[in-house]
Amino acid sequence: MKPHLHYEFHHAGIPTDQVRDDEQFSANAGMYTSDNAGRFRIQWHRFTPDSPLHPLIRSVPHVAFKVADLAAAIEGETVILGPYEPIDGYRVAMIDDGGVPIELIQTELSDEEIWGRARRGQGALYRAGKAFADSGLR
Repeated sequence: MKPHLHYEFHHAGIPTDQVRDDEQFSANAGMYTSDNAGRFRIQWHRFTPDSPLHPLIRSVPHVAFKVADLAAAIEGETVILGPYEPIDGYRVAMIDDGGVPIELIQTELSDEEIWGRARRGQGALYRAGKAFADSGLR
């Protein structure tokens, strides 16, 4: 963490091999995502064998933090994904922090807008073609 930046917890993501109810599939990422039924923002991520995502993302739980300046947050870090916009209005990069993936998010969207757009498939994570190709995943 950089002392001049504020990091606000957003969610945690946990890799799983279990099929869960209400999974949202991204063919681009080879990933199924479902929200935990509890009160805290926990997501389950199940990956296809050919998922293009970094092995750390596919195998190690991650914590996501909102930051005001994504570029400053990833400066000097080992970036393993992005930066890109998986959901419209929601910029993301993931870094390798000593063998643990950390997701950093820059957005002005409310949590309700973010989760709603994700459920509706609004973003490069769910679109085929050039928009996703430019994201750094493929």
